[in-house]
Amino acid sequence: MNTYSELLQALLGLGVEPKHLSSLQVSLRGIIIFIATLVMVRIGSKRSLAEKTAFDAALMIIIASVLARAINGSAPFVPTLVVGFVLVLLHRLFALGAYASHTFGILIKGKPVVIVENGRIDHRNMRMNHISKHDLEEDMRLDAEIEQLSKIKIARVERSGDISFIKAE
Repeated sequence: MNTYSELLQALLGLGVEPKHLSSLQVSLRGIIIFIATLVMVRIGSKRSLAEKTAFDAALMIIIASVLARAINGSAPFVPTLVVGFVLVLLHRLFALGAYASHTFGILIKGKPVVIVENGRIDHRNMRMNHISKHDLEEDMRLDAEIEQLSKIKIARVERSGDISFIKAE
């Protein structure tokens, strides 16, 4: 068992200063992190990959940052890998909490905000969401395929940050 452990340490450069890692060691670390990340994604949810909310995007940014350190050797390899799995499981736990509790879901994912109702802009909500009239008009053209604000029954900034439109009849 000791020989196997020593071989693994040598191949991955465990305990070696980052500047002394060879290309082979960094490559092997990258391969292991890639496979581990695929497993993490399977444990997590497909929605987190779509980055539907800031909650999902935060996970992806943190995971990428943490796991990059395991590849380049600036953080201990195994503990960093464990942290990646812990973060994915925490995300999953929070997602379950959001499913079970609407209030918790609003807390971690936010809530949709109405910015247009019956063709009238809610300037306060537009300002709070940093959406200009030009942004709204662009999304109307691209997503709702209309140009007149009067043809919008309701428009919301969804939890993902996307604007959804319901056309007036």
